[in-house]
Amino acid sequence: MSLDSDLELNRGNMVAKGEVMFLPLEQRIIEDLMPREDESGMTDSDIRNNNNVINVNKTDKNISACQNGRVESTNQQYRTIQDPASQRLTWYKPPLTVLVIKKVRDVAVLSPFVQLVQWLIEEKRMVVFVEAQVMEDSLLDQYNAFSTIKDKLMTFRDGKDDLTDKIDFIICLGGDGTLLYASHLFQESVPPVMAFHLGSLGFLTPFQFENFQEQVNNVLEGNAALTLRSRLRCIVMKKDQKGKGDEAQGKKPTNLLVLNEVVVDRGPSPYLSNIDLFLDGKHITSVQGDGVIVSTPTGSTAYAVAAGASMIHPSVPAIMVTPICPHSLSFRPIVVPAGVELKISVSRDSRNTAWVSFDGRNRQELLHGDR
Repeated sequence: MSLDSDLELNRGNMVAKGEVMFLPLEQRIIEDLMPREDESGMTDSDIRNNNNVINVNKTDKNISACQNGRVESTNQQYRTIQDPASQRLTWYKPPLTVLVIKKVRDVAVLSPFVQLVQWLIEEKRMVVFVEAQVMEDSLLDQYNAFSTIKDKLMTFRDGKDDLTDKIDFIICLGGDGTLLYASHLFQESVPPVMAFHLGSLGFLTPFQFENFQEQVNNVLEGNAALTLRSRLRCIVMKKDQKGKGDEAQGKKPTNLLVLNEVVVDRGPSPYLSNIDLFLDGKHITSVQGDGVIVSTPTGSTAYAVAAGASMIHPSVPAIMVTPICPHSLSFRPIVVPAGVELKISVSRDSRNTAWVSFDGRNRQELLHGDR
């Protein structure tokens, strides 16, 4: 199994959370608009062309020291450093379609869901997409407001309907798991995502639902911030008993983008897993234990931190490798650059196979020879 960190904006593999937003592939961020000057005299186009640009007051030639990424002023001089992971959202045309994803099997989310969908349809005149299984939820029939808008909802089914280029932005009602599911639905470019905290965990869901009209209006008007988040591209190459891979057999290898982490573990086996880890083609270590977690900076606050890893700021371009209950006192989590290729395979002397999952989904077995 090979893992790469896709960080190129123009390839649409960036995930952005800004104030929980995903950055879309389409150039919706100030693409064809006239450049505007900020307080430092730099234009929007200057900032787009060089995210690491240092903004300096035009009247000053001297630059003072900047500690810890903060603006430091001396007399009349100052400088600011543009954070490449922080952007502003600007629509080049008004958004028309929205995908609403709600937490499943949670009665507490039903009322907010009905309020939001009714407001989007009746007040904002938007086309609202929901999952087909939502229409089959009998508990929603107790809301009179839902019966009036039910026929106006557009539906889709995961794995059957392609939502690419159909959705302008996404609204999630739930916790971090709901947002991860929304990311899973878009394996290419991801529309901006706005996540309301209505679940048990809220690392990625800072919005409160009490004043949802005001906050959604800010997004529709382009008055919102974006925080870019990277995803891992994961490719599983399987081999049959004759040593032939998927491509030789005419099969497409598993190719997924994950927001949090890839987990390789021992599955139901009673034996410890024995996994080889390669970095850019070079063997660096073998992991003996319950398994290994390969996570993004976003995923460092999830399974990885529970397994003893440190948290990484989402703007840091890195990949975290964390062992799960290693059979060694000296094996600690490691951080590698985001541009490297990691390859994971079951060791030849391993007594059992391994199992891999992607953000907790698409779980499958890794046999000897698979990677």
